[in-house]
Amino acid sequence: MKITLIAIGKTEDKYLIDGIDKYLGRLKHYINFNMVIIPDVKNTKNLSEAQQKTKEAELLLKQLNNSDVVVLLDEKGKKYTSVQFSAYINKQMVGSVQNLVFIIGGPYGFDESIYKRSNSSISLSDMTFSHQMVRLFFVEQLYRAFTILKNEPYHHE
Repeated sequence: MKITLIAIGKTEDKYLIDGIDKYLGRLKHYINFNMVIIPDVKNTKNLSEAQQKTKEAELLLKQLNNSDVVVLLDEKGKKYTSVQFSAYINKQMVGSVQNLVFIIGGPYGFDESIYKRSNSSISLSDMTFSHQMVRLFFVEQLYRAFTILKNEPYHHE
């Protein structure tokens, strides 16, 4: 299985980039993982929130294949503990999913077309985080999931 994380907009803060890179380096020992960064939509000052989400959706949909299993990282999504999330990842692997794609939306969330294309959604917390920080939190949780599946000492219950 391959896991892809798609996000909109470049990560600018060095501490986030360093943290993401740390977990990307660790993840390569467990899974074929790819992170795709879509450039921010230009001239957003002239666009409504809905128009911006529509433009982002067009860019996101171009990244997807028909066979991809798409999971949105969305505040309204299903909540998992780290152990439950590891079981979810394992279920996808056992279920012969070829490419599991997680998507982080832009600052206003997702256009309806992205919700329709998705297979499910996951919430990382009841709190709201910047879409920049979610990248770090997600790659850390994905790494944690694999250490749980391998019974490695990273996660403590």
